[in-house]
Amino acid sequence: MAHENCKHLLGSLSEYIDGALGDEICAEIEKHLAGCENCRVVIDSLKKTVYLYHVTSEDPQVPDGVRNRLMQRLDLKDLIDK
Repeated sequence: MAHENCKHLLGSLSEYIDGALGDEICAEIEKHLAGCENCRVVIDSLKKTVYLYHVTSEDPQVPDGVRNRLMQRLDLKDLIDK
């Protein structure tokens, strides 16, 4: 079971990772993380999850030639960039 400090920390993790917390609470969190391996694992996992989301959610770039052939095939010639 998590300690009270851990429960308090877990409520602020997203804001901490986003850099949306003040210096004082960040220092408190970092002090806690220095002594709590369980919370370090949680925060590392969350950071990796956020990173992977950003990396995999980028819009794929379809080459113009492929896009043009697809639009012609779908009879959407009006949408082809000239």
